[in-house]
Amino acid sequence: MTLPDFYFEKQLSAKGHKLIAGVDEVGRGCFAGPVVAGVVVFAPKTKIAVKINDSKKLTAKQRELSDKWIRKNALAWGIGEASVSQINRLGIKKATEIAFRKAIKSIGREIDYLLIDAFYIPHVLGLRRRNQKAIIKGDTKSVSIAAASIIAKVHRDKLMQKLGSEAKFRKYGWNKNKGYGTNEHQKAIKKHGSTKHHRKLWIKTWLSKSSSSRFL
Repeated sequence: MTLPDFYFEKQLSAKGHKLIAGVDEVGRGCFAGPVVAGVVVFAPKTKIAVKINDSKKLTAKQRELSDKWIRKNALAWGIGEASVSQINRLGIKKATEIAFRKAIKSIGREIDYLLIDAFYIPHVLGLRRRNQKAIIKGDTKSVSIAAASIIAKVHRDKLMQKLGSEAKFRKYGWNKNKGYGTNEHQKAIKKHGSTKHHRKLWIKTWLSKSSSSRFL
């Protein structure tokens, strides 16, 4: 299996860019919970000592090990969240952009170039489109983007496990499904209704197809 590498980062570094960040999000397609973005900046010539790939292609144990290594060895890293209320009010696209901007701001350093999985991020201070590169399946090509996906995934999984451990939410199985629309999760919503942690548009669209919208 071909793993992500520093191809894009090296190209940009050769052009004089100093702080090149990879950014990615997780939880965009969930029924419940926030959307979370991660950002990672590696120092030039960093030697990767763990498995870094699209977070979906790693096991939970691999992600945990890689997450710890990234946080310890990256030049800078950050996490940003957009809440369920923001998703419900603004829609997932704008909420995801908010999460990205929070993550970028959280590292407290001035990034001069962004590598992003699939799409550009508007309204990032000092980082217009000319200082961003959207890469299709970027988390399988760029180490920085893949690393961002890992720290975001580990952060969000822990958050959903914590929520799912609360007695009133255990029936939704978030400790296992992390808020995604698994069969178990769908059955729980049909039986018990939605919660404040559910994304109303997602649930409304799904329930309208199953003709059970009375739960909203």
